[in-house]
Amino acid sequence: MLLPTCHATIPAARWHQIIEPLTAAAKVELWLYCPVTAEPMISGNKWMKLQYHINLIQQQQYRGFVTFGGAFSNHLAASATAAKLAGVSATAYVRADTIDPDNPTLRYCQQQGMLLLATDRATYRRRQQTDFLAILAKRHPNCLIIPEGGSSTLGAQGIASADLGNTPAGPANILATATASGGTLAGLIMANSQATKMNNQVKDIIGLAVLNDSGLHDKVAQLLPACFAMAAPWRIIATATGHRYAKCPGEHIEFCCQFTARHGIAIEPIYTGRALYKLYQMIAAGEFAPGSRISFFHTGGMQGLAGLLYRKLISFKHYQLLSAAAAD
Repeated sequence: MLLPTCHATIPAARWHQIIEPLTAAAKVELWLYCPVTAEPMISGNKWMKLQYHINLIQQQQYRGFVTFGGAFSNHLAASATAAKLAGVSATAYVRADTIDPDNPTLRYCQQQGMLLLATDRATYRRRQQTDFLAILAKRHPNCLIIPEGGSSTLGAQGIASADLGNTPAGPANILATATASGGTLAGLIMANSQATKMNNQVKDIIGLAVLNDSGLHDKVAQLLPACFAMAAPWRIIATATGHRYAKCPGEHIEFCCQFTARHGIAIEPIYTGRALYKLYQMIAAGEFAPGSRISFFHTGGMQGLAGLLYRKLISFKHYQLLSAAAAD
């Protein structure tokens, strides 16, 4: 088990080459980087983004942490798990009018001992404001405040520990990932900037934005030291501007199911599936030169399938297929 620990650790990774008629026609290689941990709830990018926060809590002897998330948040589920394993307290401000006891994500968080505080949307929008954070610091003394999604400089540093640029077939020249709060993308940029010193820099880092946030570029840049922000080639691509975040268009659900059936790798339609669907469109449009080797970050988040079923955004048939593959 990875926790508790006083040292940052890199989760084991499974690499999968995705061979499709699409990639063959475009003459590109596509590899999935899938981090795994002993505890599934903090797999994908979750432990990477939390590990330095937990280390700081242990080193500074904080009694716990305060964080933020939506009612079906992967970050909240992972944070609750990490807190229990580390033996520290966890409090979450949840974007919701009430704490629904039947919500599978929130029920899990409470089972892990996390205190959940329902927070109206107007208050929740203040979660990054200095004056509101000062209020929370007084309200929760001796607790570290972890931003939504774990997306802080510490969270990005955790992502930077992953060796996403070196596939089993050799160095990738394109890195791609789903991005929402920006921490994972910032971490890949950091890692690539460090690789530049060893003449191993990729040509393109793509953040496939799963929510429509005009400020996302600035949020990513703010997580980066200036030298990193300028040294690495990176960009943000919208995945589905006509669809709201956490809504599941039928084509995304079907894509996830077909991909999972073909490759035996579970993906979900909010993050990884939505981003990969857009990446496939880019490949089909000839946006990558022949001979490109693309490394795509599977960021996990499979716990969210239960929430999609609960909200009737996917059918039970879809849930069975995707969750069975996720359990393998």
